[in-house]
Amino acid sequence: MARIKPQALLQQSKKKKAPRSISISAIALYSVVSVVMVFFLFATYRHWSQRSTMQAVEGTSDFQVEDDFSDSKKSDVPRYAIFNTSKGLITVELFKEGSPEVVDEFIDACQKGHFKGMLFQRVVKHFVIQGGAIDNHAVIEDWTSREKHYNQLEKRLKHEAFMLGTSNTKHEKDGFDIFITTAPIPDLNAKLNVFGRVVKGEDIVQEIEEVDTDEHYRPKSRIGIIDVTLKQKI
Repeated sequence: MARIKPQALLQQSKKKKAPRSISISAIALYSVVSVVMVFFLFATYRHWSQRSTMQAVEGTSDFQVEDDFSDSKKSDVPRYAIFNTSKGLITVELFKEGSPEVVDEFIDACQKGHFKGMLFQRVVKHFVIQGGAIDNHAVIEDWTSREKHYNQLEKRLKHEAFMLGTSNTKHEKDGFDIFITTAPIPDLNAKLNVFGRVVKGEDIVQEIEEVDTDEHYRPKSRIGIIDVTLKQKI
């Protein structure tokens, strides 16, 4: 067997280890592929970024529309009720925030004409005047029986005069009655659902409470509500 010379082995080893040359066409292909991949990734990122931005804007717009609609509904709710009585006008501010359900019921009753021609059934001097078809004689008697005790209480324990309320019992059909206090009354919320206060026409309220009544506090002459007008501003 012929022996290979060391010099020949060294030359063969160098030939095997020599790196293969990369053609220009392969480099160009790799470059094109890289550019396409970068462009695809950039386009995908931009698409999802714009979509997220559009969804955020649409969501903000929806919230704005809902807020505007809510504000519009709130602004449409009447804030005042003007009672046109046989003695004159009584303007009441409605406590929509404090008694929303009662105010809604009151407004609905006004729009249905419930208070047109309603008479003041009871008039108790230095206490309340009451109007409505319901006979709240027991309630009035309970209040008047403790009149002297109420007058002895400290002022800080009493509610203000000229408050508008209704009985805290469930109102049946045509059963929405009204009370207007003519003096401070303690534990008023235990007796009435207060939903407003007189802001104009206190003198009319006082004139009504001065009318002559019988032993059951019924006015001897007919005094009542002609109609009620709802307004947002006065």
